Formats: sequence, structure tokens, C-alpha cells
Amino acid sequence: MSGISIIPLGGVREDGKNMYLVEVNDKIFILDCGLIFPPDEMLGVDIMIPDFTYVIEHKDKVAGVFLSHGHADAIGALPYLLKEVNVPVFGTELTIELAKINCKKRGVKNFKDFYVIDDSNEIDFDDAVVKFFSTTHTVPESLGIAVQTEEGSIVYTGDFKFDLTVGDGYKTSFNRIGEIASSGVIALLSDSQHADSYFENTSEEKLEQAILKEVDKASGRVVLATVDSNILRIQQVLNVARATNRHVFLSGDQIEEIIDVAIRLNKLTIPSKNLIQPNDNLKNFADDEIIILETGEYGEILTNLQAMSKGSHKNIKIQKGDLVLITSSPSVGLETVMADTEDEIYRAGGHALQVLSAYKSSGHASPKDLEVLIGLFNPDYVVPVSGEYRLLHAHGKIAQSLGYDDDHIFLLEKGDVLKYEKGKLRLANSVPSENVLVDGSGVGDIGNIVLRDRRILSEDGIFVIVLTISRSQGKILSQPEIISRGFVFMKESTDLLNASKELVREEVEKALADPKNFDWADLKGKIREVVAKYLYKETNRRPMVLPVIMESSHRRGKRNFKKENQKNTSNQKNNSKQKNNSKKNNKPNPKNKRNKNHKQKQDAKS
Repeated sequence: MSGISIIPLGGVREDGKNMYLVEVNDKIFILDCGLIFPPDEMLGVDIMIPDFTYVIEHKDKVAGVFLSHGHADAIGALPYLLKEVNVPVFGTELTIELAKINCKKRGVKNFKDFYVIDDSNEIDFDDAVVKFFSTTHTVPESLGIAVQTEEGSIVYTGDFKFDLTVGDGYKTSFNRIGEIASSGVIALLSDSQHADSYFENTSEEKLEQAILKEVDKASGRVVLATVDSNILRIQQVLNVARATNRHVFLSGDQIEEIIDVAIRLNKLTIPSKNLIQPNDNLKNFADDEIIILETGEYGEILTNLQAMSKGSHKNIKIQKGDLVLITSSPSVGLETVMADTEDEIYRAGGHALQVLSAYKSSGHASPKDLEVLIGLFNPDYVVPVSGEYRLLHAHGKIAQSLGYDDDHIFLLEKGDVLKYEKGKLRLANSVPSENVLVDGSGVGDIGNIVLRDRRILSEDGIFVIVLTISRSQGKILSQPEIISRGFVFMKESTDLLNASKELVREEVEKALADPKNFDWADLKGKIREVVAKYLYKETNRRPMVLPVIMESSHRRGKRNFKKENQKNTSNQKNNSKQKNNSKKNNKPNPKNKRNKNHKQKQDAKS
């Protein structure tokens, strides 16, 4: 009998960062390796990735990474994993190309162990066979993944929905689903991001018509924002541009590279050669002939739209009459940023529309889709993934409505270990699964303490106290000076600052009065405590109080000795100078001596 475990390292109780481990005997199969964008309170943090501790500790057991599709929530953290563990990566042709672009962007350039597969492939690892089935999503060649064991399969859907109107490359392979289901499914891990919707998804065909309608009635420029790896949306934009006689201008750091890859792999069709124009040609076209395609990762899109609205974007500025169509759904952590972005667009004179919200569309399964999926696979256990807790809960309710008992539905937390033993799936121990924060080039070096300090600095500012003391003399050599940033306007807070200085003086003098028990850390701690308490009492604010205490390097005895030496040295120099002068005055003049001798000789001759 196989030893089977399921471990989510991300993607549960959060919107993104999908990463699931299926462990069969001595093999670990990694399903997706994604990232998530942080909420506003994580100041300065760029992205969050899964905790790879368990994978690194068991790297010899990893059979490979299997990617469901090419979006950041599935492939975004892959470069960071490959820096730690050298394992093969499997995905469809387009997914692998997008993964390579992502790896290059994140500094992984020499990794070559990529393998292209499709939904007809089956990879035998002795204890398990990995199979695939095509799914419908907003990027071509999306896959579901099944790890088949002698006990049955563990099935992971990735992001999916059912839409019979989509073209080739986007269709769901129902026959393949039937084949996998026929051998028995232990657990179904399926997409929950749209599980609480009250509406069924508008088909992609109707959504393209909706975009066409909005662009057709726009009298000025259209700025259309989407995720750069959303190939389906890019194709729709090109189709709409041709239908409305507009030209497309690309805005985004890597959109041209992605479009080139998609065209080379026949995943994207350009309706006419002159449809896409260089940004330099923007001024050569009338406003009603222009579509600006703004792309990037989701957080980047909103940042760039704000820059356009404020006039700080490198290429584009939102102007009066512009229509901005946002065709990606914000994660919960970015909803406030979305609202701020729309506000900035209107301030700049434009008009904003969230297309997917307005036309009730999503790239994720609706409640009806989930019912159909569960019916097709008929799993023993349902494990909702890829969504926040409320979405996992809604997904669980759907399973209950289909007759599943509570003990056959698992709403997991990150790091939970599900073990399959004696025909039953049960919750066992857990593994490390903390969020790993990425800030610039730093990975994992930002923790709760740093975030707390950043939050304090952003909310109440900093209050720096600088002074110099001499422990040997037992006194303060330079009185406290205060530097404040982000707390109070110093010119109008003289009384507050003077009172703070007095508190500091008192604490320092107490410490200097007892030199035997003097302790730097204790002194700084007391200064922070008394000053912070006083500032809160007076202002109801808690700035970061930072004492900077310097000690004079000169001791009294040494200084007097040095001065005495300097004095003695000076006297010695003066005495030496006087002696030299005396010698100089008493020294016979050689010229006079010669003259005298010459005179004596003359006298002798006479």
C-alpha cells in the first residue's frame, strides 16, 4: 500500500501563491509554485512566496515541479525555488516559455531542466504516474494534474472554468477527465476563487463583444489594462482593435517578449501587420484611432495606471476623454489600491471601468462549474484550494449540497498534512509554512519586527535624541539635540521638545551618578520609555524614539598629561632654539678668520 500525503504550502486561505505537495512513498510531486502580492500594511514588500523549508530538507525526494498554467499565482515563485533546489520542471510549451521569462526576470538564467508536455502525456515514476487534462482559463494550454497511485488519484485542477465558446488551446478535455476519473479519485483539489459568486460566468465570446461595445462608443483614446500573461485577453484586444479601426500601442516591460513568444508558438494571431505600432508613433494618430495596452503583473498594472494619471509614467499620460478598461479582477489585498487607482483616473479627466465586474465574468469556476466538476470526478474527498477562507467555505458548502459529509471535506491551512491511510484521509501533523517576504533582492530577510518598525515610521514618524557624555568626568558634554521626521513640526513644538530634552538630561544624570552600575542598553531603554510615555501623553502618538548617545574618547588625566607634555615640548623647543641662537652668535665667522690670518701673514712679511 502506498504512503500518500497532501501538503499545501500556499494557496489555501489566501488569494494566490498556489503550491501543493503530493507525497507518494519516497517521491514528492510539486504542483505549481506561485506568488502573491502583499496587502497594503506590508510596507515595501514586493511579493510573498511559499516557505520552501520542507522541500529543501527533502530535496532528494522531489520528482519534479508540475505547472498548471503560466500566471504568476502558479509560476511566480519558481525562480526562488530553483535557486534552492535543482529539480526538473514540467509544463506545456507556452507555460514553459512564460516560466523561462519569469526566471530570467528574477535572475535565474542558466537553468535548463525544463520539459514540455501536453494533456496526452503520462509520466511514470514507479510509485505514481503523473497525468494531465486540458482546462479552460485565460491563458492557452492550461492543465489540470493528476498524481495516480495504486490507491487512486490525487487531482489538482489549477485555475479553470467551463466555457464551450472558447477556441483551440483553451478547450477542456472532458474525455481525459473521464479516463482519470474511471480509475478512482481519492481527493479533488479544485479552484475556489469564484465559489461564492451569485452569477454564472459570461462566456469569453460575449465578453469580447462587451469590450468591443465599450471601445466602439469611446470618442477618445482607450487604455486597456490586463495581466501580461493573459494571452486570451490580448487576443481579444487585437480583434477589437481591428474591428474598430484602431491601432495598438504596447505599454509594459515584457509584453513585447510575451507577444513574440505567443506568436512564435501560434498561440496568438495578429489580424493585420500594421495593427501594433511603436510608442513613438502615438502622436501620429488621432485619439479615436488608439488603444494603449497596459500590461504587467497585477500590482504593476495599478501602479502604472496611477503613474499615467499623475503624469509620471515614462510614456503615457491619462488625458481628458480617455477610457480606461481594467480587465483583471483585483485580489482582496489590492481592492483599496484599485479604488485609489480609479479615483486618480477620474481626477485626470478619464473614465474607468472594471470590465469583468461590470459584465459578470471571471477566469475561475462558478458554483455551477464546481458542481459539474465534482460530478465528473466523483472524488472520495473534496479539498477546496486557491482562495481565501470564505471562498473555501463556500466551495465546501457546494460539496455538502452534493451529499458530501463534513469529514470528507477539508478546509486546510498552509502547512497542514493530510495523510491517506487504510482507505481514509485524515489530518496529521504540519510542516513549516510561513510567508516568505521578498523586498528588492532580499528574500526572507524581512520579518515582523522590520514590518512593525516600518508601520510605526509610516504612521507616527521618528524622534531621534543625540547627545555626548563623559563617564570619566560624570557629566553631559553636549546637551541633547532632537531631530524629528514625520512626527511634529519642530518650529511650532518648542515646549514639547524642551520638555523631552529635560527628561533625557534627568535620566542621563542619574546613570552618570552611579558609574559602577552604568549600562548603555539600560540607559537607552529608560530614555525610550520615559520619552515615549511623555510624547504619547501630550500627542496621543507613538513615534519611534531613537536615542543616540556618544561618549567622549578623551579622559581628563590623559588630556592634562598631553597638555603638560605639549607645554614641556614647547619649552624644550624654545630652549633649544635659544641655545642654537647662542651658538650661532658665538661661532667665529670663517670669513673674518681668513681675513685675520691674511693680515697676520702680511704683518710677518713686513
